[in-house]
Amino acid sequence: MKKKTRFFQTLLAMTVAVSTALAGCSQAPGAAGTSHSSGQTNASSPAGKEGGTLVIARLSDANNLDPHFLTQINSAAIIHHKVYEGLVRMDKESKYVGSLASEWKQLDDVTWEFKLRSGVTFHDGTPFNAEAVKKTIARVQDPAVGSNRANLFEAIKEVKVVDNTTVRFILHYPYAPLLSVLASAEGGILSPKAIEQYGKDLTKHPTGTGPYKFESWTPGQEVVLVKNDSYWGEKPKLDKVVFKTVPEDTTRLAMVETGEANVAEQLPVTEVERVKNSPSMTLGRYPAFASDHIGINNSKKPFDDVRVRQAIAHAIDKKTILQGVYNDVGTVAHSSITPSMVGYSPNVKDLPYDLEKSKKLLAEAGYGNGFKATIYLNDNKARVSLAEVLQQQLKQINIDLEVKVLEFGAYIEAANKGETELFLSGWGNATGDADYNQYNLFHTKSQGAAGNHAFYSNPEVDKLIDEGRKEKDEEKRKQIYEKAQQIEMDEAAMVPYRFSENLAAIQKGVEGVWISPAGHIEIDDVTMP
Repeated sequence: MKKKTRFFQTLLAMTVAVSTALAGCSQAPGAAGTSHSSGQTNASSPAGKEGGTLVIARLSDANNLDPHFLTQINSAAIIHHKVYEGLVRMDKESKYVGSLASEWKQLDDVTWEFKLRSGVTFHDGTPFNAEAVKKTIARVQDPAVGSNRANLFEAIKEVKVVDNTTVRFILHYPYAPLLSVLASAEGGILSPKAIEQYGKDLTKHPTGTGPYKFESWTPGQEVVLVKNDSYWGEKPKLDKVVFKTVPEDTTRLAMVETGEANVAEQLPVTEVERVKNSPSMTLGRYPAFASDHIGINNSKKPFDDVRVRQAIAHAIDKKTILQGVYNDVGTVAHSSITPSMVGYSPNVKDLPYDLEKSKKLLAEAGYGNGFKATIYLNDNKARVSLAEVLQQQLKQINIDLEVKVLEFGAYIEAANKGETELFLSGWGNATGDADYNQYNLFHTKSQGAAGNHAFYSNPEVDKLIDEGRKEKDEEKRKQIYEKAQQIEMDEAAMVPYRFSENLAAIQKGVEGVWISPAGHIEIDDVTMP
């Protein structure tokens, strides 16, 4: 019997948390001028047809199509559940269900056994089996490969091949997030032949078992996937999927209006009303595991002084930002972990907006007259607007802020190398588990490309994050993460300001598109008008 493991919290928690922001958008999915809430087909509309090409216009290009080197959602969304599949996956109800594994069980605290599907082949014809699972995990763990996702798999001591269709994961210690990692984009199983053939060039030759095969990638322009006629599961409904890079927000929307594209992702909050009122588009609005934050490079002066970071946090009016920049899309954040995730706690206290306290802290740190600083961001309309608001807010405590807007790839590279001072970013959790946020954003080992662009380091927080990984008891785990989050907030490691939503403009008549809480566009059941 297939085993399903329920996520500790469902998306209902997020729905409640953003109920104010979603007011007026609760009509039936697909209704004219309203929001798609789940991507389900409206029963009153004509049934869509299979086949055809789905064109998805998006803000930025991928920067890597190798599961073991993913650093951003744009890349993961292209390959996850499309080119690559994991042993398990998360369904619409946030339950873990079988994918390449048909069933699984936990034999003891540190041993998990997975039964694999038979008759599955990779896109290059290589058979999928237990050896492929073992080789995939060995690759991501190999120091010579240098994967920035290796930390997710460090709890795995051994992958033991029992037989061709049975594999056991032997852990160093009890690891609560194991299923969440295996269900993430980083948990995709790679073709052993492709690993040997391409090495680090695998990013140019993605080879998995998924319903779509990689056809081409023209950097800066598009990535093309085509139907896998030999797919082991339910055959894909589309013939082709094209992810087009279109940096201009208005151009992406115009493409959907004219039918040149079927979906526009990374929809600016400023365009929500335009889409809702359009006769040719519907608004896709989905709960998210993501949060937005103002990053602070803790390793650079004067930000290495906790008082300076606290002063910045106290000078930021988050409510004004949510209303003025984001049109009340989302809710004010008081931590980096969103309400729908395992590990969220409403008890974590934020550093409140308090200009007098902010000025006092700066004076104590020796910066009573202020200083100049640079804030880095990518070319995202909302973030550009936010940077302008921050210039005004921080000017009140005599911080003269220069805004530096970079192309997304250049921005990520600068953040990975620690070249930023202040920066605007977000974290789209791929698993729904607090470990993915905490370890990647705050653990000392994750400084740089793994996600800790703040270069934050606190031995006590490191210890708590490590404990959270090992704790099986749900309530104790929550308490561990609550303590870690409070320290991070008190020390202003970064300034989370918004629990976000995933938005998209969808051509009317296109049914079945939805965006997962992790931020990945899902196309399993898409039909065309």
